[in-house]
Amino acid sequence: MNRQFNLCLLALLGVFPTVSAGCVTPGSHPESAQGAALKECGPDGVIDDFEDNNNQITVSGDRGGYWYTYADAKGSTVSPEPGDQGGVFAPVEGGHESKYAVEVKGKLAGSSIVYAAMGLNFEDPKGPYDASKYAGITFFAKRSAISVGKLTVKMPDGNTDPDGGGCSACYNDFGYTITVGEQWTRYVLPFHDLKQEPDWGAPRKPHVDASKLFAIHFEAKTPGGEYDFFVDDIAFICKGP
Repeated sequence: MNRQFNLCLLALLGVFPTVSAGCVTPGSHPESAQGAALKECGPDGVIDDFEDNNNQITVSGDRGGYWYTYADAKGSTVSPEPGDQGGVFAPVEGGHESKYAVEVKGKLAGSSIVYAAMGLNFEDPKGPYDASKYAGITFFAKRSAISVGKLTVKMPDGNTDPDGGGCSACYNDFGYTITVGEQWTRYVLPFHDLKQEPDWGAPRKPHVDASKLFAIHFEAKTPGGEYDFFVDDIAFICKGP
């Protein structure tokens, strides 16, 4: 294992956060050697691979929450339809080298601040999950040919989710916006690279609190855009080489 690879891995894990040249940038497709080092943490690290063909994430320890969708009240549409409107979330056929994945699609309203998303809660009933033993998450994603390319991955924590009891101006979750193409691609999001949007939200912390994670949201936010995203093989990244 060469020195550059060691530095890259340490940078991704937050030991040397200023090291970046030649490393896997957050949201990118890792090279094969780096991908091997950042692979899923075995069965206990799998968040959901969808091969059970249901709307519950992979049950492991305290994890066992469910998938859902939501959209703004400005006219944006989302499919599957939200549960409070009678919709039922379910995987779709055609996963990454597998039978099933999840899909979210629709059209965003033309207003300046719009959103529509699919998400998962880590626990059921909803509660804070301690993911501090992990370094981040990885997943595969693609889009359809008609879809916008920008997808924001957000992770509500105890300081941004109102159920955490720690925010006076909630919902400015830590996240990262990736550019998704039409082929399945692996994305890597270390916790320490997730950021809040500027100029709003209270409190404003330097990093996501991985010891109190509530959810993962895959959110489309391009005003007026059609979106159609697929996600598969979501898992935690392990700490350490």
